[in-house]
Amino acid sequence: MENTISTMGCNASSDYNKSKYGETAIKATVLIQRWYRCKRAQLDIRRRYSLTIFQSIEYADEQEQTQLSNFFTFMLEHYVRHGEVAQTSTSSHVSPDADSYVTEYEKIDVPDSYDGPRLSFPLTLAHAKALLNALKNRQLLHARYVLQLLHETKRVLKEKPNITHVSVSYFKEITICGDLHGNLDDLLLVFHKNGLPSENNPYVFNGDFVDRGKNSMEILIILFAFLLIYPNDFHLNRGNHEDYVLNLKYGFTREVLKKYKVHSRTILYHLQDIFSWLPLATVINNKVLVVHGGISDTTDLDSLNLIQRNKLKTLMKIPKSERDRKNQVKIHGVSSSGSPELSRSSSHPELSKKEWKQVLDILWSDPRKQHGCTPNERRGGGCYFGPDTTEQLLKRYNLKMLIRSHEFKPDGYDLTHDGKVITIFSASNYYEEGSNRGAYIRMNPDLVPHFVQYQVCTCTDKEKNWERVKTIEQSALQTLQEKIFVHKLTLTESFAKYDCNSTGKISVSDWAAVMESVLQLKLPWRTLKSQLVKTDPDGKVDYMSCFSYMDIARPTHQVQPTLVETLCKYRRDLQTIFNIMDEDQSGLISPAEFRKTWKTFSSHLGIDSHDAAIDKLAQSIDYNKDDYIDFNEFLEAFHVVHKLENKAA
Repeated sequence: MENTISTMGCNASSDYNKSKYGETAIKATVLIQRWYRCKRAQLDIRRRYSLTIFQSIEYADEQEQTQLSNFFTFMLEHYVRHGEVAQTSTSSHVSPDADSYVTEYEKIDVPDSYDGPRLSFPLTLAHAKALLNALKNRQLLHARYVLQLLHETKRVLKEKPNITHVSVSYFKEITICGDLHGNLDDLLLVFHKNGLPSENNPYVFNGDFVDRGKNSMEILIILFAFLLIYPNDFHLNRGNHEDYVLNLKYGFTREVLKKYKVHSRTILYHLQDIFSWLPLATVINNKVLVVHGGISDTTDLDSLNLIQRNKLKTLMKIPKSERDRKNQVKIHGVSSSGSPELSRSSSHPELSKKEWKQVLDILWSDPRKQHGCTPNERRGGGCYFGPDTTEQLLKRYNLKMLIRSHEFKPDGYDLTHDGKVITIFSASNYYEEGSNRGAYIRMNPDLVPHFVQYQVCTCTDKEKNWERVKTIEQSALQTLQEKIFVHKLTLTESFAKYDCNSTGKISVSDWAAVMESVLQLKLPWRTLKSQLVKTDPDGKVDYMSCFSYMDIARPTHQVQPTLVETLCKYRRDLQTIFNIMDEDQSGLISPAEFRKTWKTFSSHLGIDSHDAAIDKLAQSIDYNKDDYIDFNEFLEAFHVVHKLENKAA
């Protein structure tokens, strides 16, 4: 009996120990899970506020662009069009709408040393594959073939209606892609995963092919080539960045000027026309509306289908009234190039303000959760449209859903308004490598969307998740710090109003209020405080510390602070203007032209011209070369950079 009891006691002790061990393991597992989830949540928060910083600055830049649009248009009219007509036309002056303008490609010789693809028209699939392979290997298509491709593309686009109707049979699906923004690798990856376009594999590319990325021209070449090969199965919608004024700001103009030099202006000039001929929307099976931006409460598809879309070269200028246009012609008469049409047709679109707004709304608008339709103040164009606006339009035209692009999405797509509005964004790594996935939609005849995500990876696949988030966060903060630095003078003056005793410190509330009032980025400044400024033990903000991490590329102590701030803020815009003026792409400009341009630019923005200060600055930095100024080097002096000690930290 004792043995039995003894045995039972041992078993009980063993079971107790196992139970205790099991409870400890479970508690440890729960703690690890909590820690892991907490860390994941923290990383997700850091990633999301980093993306919010990027997006807020992007939208703020778009608002500034509207301020500069008139000046950019003026520069194009006086430095590109006049010079280009004179250089490229054998006749005295040729109307910009004349097809003969671009047939100069026939007179361009392709040297034997050129080892890139050689095109003959009509294009075939073999040509397209050769182009893909060459552009993938970073070869440059010769200007002769580029111009011929543009000529043929315009011919095809002119036959397209404003709203393209596409039917998908039960034997095939259709693919819808969103913004690419010059990311060639994304386009190549889409074709690799989804197959090349064909009669049995139709595509819709929903605008914003260009700007921001480095390979916008290559993307256009590929898209236009497939459009020529499959005109009934390959469809392109216009985006808000298919606009020559925006191209000046966001990189496409500079890209073409750099890559094609001698023929760059001819290419740019013809692309202005091609962009205006791009269809405005696509309707799939009479049930799915595909537009780049969105809609408004006044969107009328019937009216949109009747607009002379090619008259709208840019959306960045509000059309003048009929009386103003007539007065403009009477006052100016003949344009600087000697062609009356050059001034009328390109500067002042022959569209009413109502027609202009119809196009503006479908290219610039964004959906929101709240009901109603209000002006899109963040972008400075289009509107915010609510679920009621969506429902009204779908019901009016007997549609099932709206597919749009235009907005960055971390996962490459997003569903709003009870799934009736789909946003598709195809540019992965948009702000920083690892920042987001791209996506496209596969849609069957039943019109059920299937989302395919992807991400082009070079080094992020080798990094841990926290390392990728840290890289994105640092890049976002640096971009924000640059934005803060170029407003240093205005911010300092605003901070001082709250610092009555000149202590150099103010409350967190006052600091956040000043940051938002000056920068107007709608950011969570209190959350970002620890990343941007130093605080004392009492919680007061050392407001000058938000500038301590940044500086301009070269010391300019002798220059007026207001001039430094202005040059930092508008450095890229000035660089674009100078590139337009630089007809031989030498990178040099005469001091007289430099002063003239700066005076015109500063006058347009309402800034003191500081002529003497500009001259003194150019001399002090010693950028004069044979009485010419290397303006790219000059402006590089005003590039905002991290201080070395901050990098080391």
